Amino acid sequence: MKLEEGKYTKARILWALAKKRKWLHSHTPLTNMIKWVYVKNDGRVIRKLIKELRREGMVIIKPTHYGEEISLNPYQSERIKALIKKYFGEEI
Repeated sequence: MKLEEGKYTKARILWALAKKRKWLHSHTPLTNMIKWVYVKNDGRVIRKLIKELRREGMVIIKPTHYGEEISLNPYQSERIKALIKKYFGEEI
């Protein structure tokens, strides 16, 4: 995967969560996220990019008894909004 393609896909993940208003306590199953942003390789690419976003502090992963859930980190909202605006040109 090319570097710029990875950044675009990360922005797409963040955009999908922001559109659904999944901030902090409002979260969605990780499997749903993979379906929303499906790219290639049965979601393996998406899982890798979500791990990177978690390390960067942009998303929060919450473990549950039925799987993992994902939401946006509100403390990084400015960075998230800037990235979405850069790639999609819209305000969230």
